[in-house]
Amino acid sequence: MAATLSLAWTAGLLLALASTGASVGLRTWAASLAEPIAPDLWRDAATLILYVTMLGAALVTGGAPTAFYSGFALERRYALSNEPFRRWLRDEVESLGVAWLLAIVLTSVLYGCIRRWPDGWWLPAGGAFALMVAGLSHVGPVALLPLFYRVRPLQQETLQARLLALAERTGTPVLGAYEWSASEKTRKANAALAGLMGTRRILVSDTMLREYSDDEIEVVLAHELAHHVHGDLWKGMVFESALVLGGLLAASRVLRAWGASAGLRGPDDVAGLPLLVLSAGAVVLVMRPVVQAISRASERRADRFAIELTANPMAFVSAIRRLGARNLAEEQPSRVVQWIFCDHPPVGDRIAAAQAFNRGGAPPIPARRGEADREHTCSAV
Repeated sequence: MAATLSLAWTAGLLLALASTGASVGLRTWAASLAEPIAPDLWRDAATLILYVTMLGAALVTGGAPTAFYSGFALERRYALSNEPFRRWLRDEVESLGVAWLLAIVLTSVLYGCIRRWPDGWWLPAGGAFALMVAGLSHVGPVALLPLFYRVRPLQQETLQARLLALAERTGTPVLGAYEWSASEKTRKANAALAGLMGTRRILVSDTMLREYSDDEIEVVLAHELAHHVHGDLWKGMVFESALVLGGLLAASRVLRAWGASAGLRGPDDVAGLPLLVLSAGAVVLVMRPVVQAISRASERRADRFAIELTANPMAFVSAIRRLGARNLAEEQPSRVVQWIFCDHPPVGDRIAAAQAFNRGGAPPIPARRGEADREHTCSAV
């Protein structure tokens, strides 16, 4: 529900700015502020930075109630978070700072491509975005994770050796196994394999280390290793890059067709950013069910890989059941919810598949419906 409200607010504001001429007024205001502080050579860049900052501020201000409800109030209501409001607010501010920097870089690259290639800008811009996504996936565990969590080498030597051996068995090189201090903010638990190539490392939350057996942690990591073995991360980036490319192509056509009537001076007018984002976002939104279906298929494949690799289907059942309960995941959401919201198969389906794999095991457990007023969560891993 919160995600839907946030999307509606963002789309509504962008549509209002694009259709009423308010975006042109905002750009004019940004240019007037940039004129006395920036030399002629940098005035366009200063205008872009100020425009993006003001647009972002409007989006954040209007979306603040939803962000508070979903990020703090709802998490506290279901005892998922133990983070005080002051620390949550600090994290939000830090996240917004990172998002602001990324937005400035992305829009600067985007409008740089539009100025350099006014007719076919969507192609180099799409390529640049793909490189940025790959770069962030590579440096994220090193540069971004420590901004929000304390990370240290895994102290349990037996478990560390076991996890590193599991990675070696799959031919997946890792830098090491690490613990991240999730308990400072949440009661949720998880394990991950973060990074690409030279930055890839095993991450286990301290909440999982305290409450889960070594068998359960191993099978969760095996699931994450499967995504690297199958190349799911690279496939995902290629598919997402193709979606972005299609969205930018659609945006270029929309700007060409309606830019003048919207009061834009040309395709490189930053006042066209709301129209551009709406056009590209519409393509991504329409394709969302396809993206989710592809993701669910890769998750099923990763589940089977994990069970076969560890030869421990009941540890998988135990881990998924406990993670689903702790993270308040619905075991069997409706088909519509799965189609739109779920990038993982339902918890009930995953447990049933593991139990079926375990010949002679217990029959699948009956599905339970999630509580109606919480966010749709289809899985925990």
